Amino acid sequence: MQKALAMWILLAAGGGGQPEVSPTQVVQQATEHVLQVLQDAELAAPAVQERRRVEVQRIADRLFDFPEMARRALAVHWRDRTPQEQGEFVVVFKQLLARAYLGKLENYSGEQIVYVGETVDGDFATVRSKIVTSRGAEIPVDYRLHLVGARWAVYDVAVQGVSFVANYRSQFDKVIRTSSYPSLMRELRAKYAQATGRATVGATPIPAAPALTPIPTAAPATKPEE
Repeated sequence: MQKALAMWILLAAGGGGQPEVSPTQVVQQATEHVLQVLQDAELAAPAVQERRRVEVQRIADRLFDFPEMARRALAVHWRDRTPQEQGEFVVVFKQLLARAYLGKLENYSGEQIVYVGETVDGDFATVRSKIVTSRGAEIPVDYRLHLVGARWAVYDVAVQGVSFVANYRSQFDKVIRTSSYPSLMRELRAKYAQATGRATVGATPIPAAPALTPIPTAAPATKPEE
């Protein structure tokens, strides 16, 4: 299950598509792109591991709508945050996700990826797929996308029916309600530091990224939280 959850970046992190490109095509192209990077012998040497990590992160940044994922994960607590806090949360959340799962991508060993179908509902879409392991076990993986400008972007992934964003939402809500939002940020920074061995994110004030404009708390084109 843990390995399957880690596969969401591997399967979906790739180049964005044009409006005429179907969500399934976007995910398929993404899979090939990331696999090429991970299987590139020139990027396998320890001395260039950072280059590979940066390349995978660059690909993920193009496809995943990290601000939307962060907003949905924080849910009702998002509107209580200032634009500065929202921008900082997106940065920390994105870096934590990338670091937490990048190492697990190295475990990919040729599992078969089957695309079952897709459903498009206006500006939203779901791509249904499954991972077939070497032992024949099938793990369903659904990608939830929405249109961001002229491209499809992933805002959630469900593995065996369990929403990735909803799982984090439950954890974050529990910490904030039993403690506080600053406590949550301290925990996220601590987890990041533990995963990377680096100084915690946000040790110094993080300015709001220019691209992270305040996200409306009730965008008319946004589906209910899943």
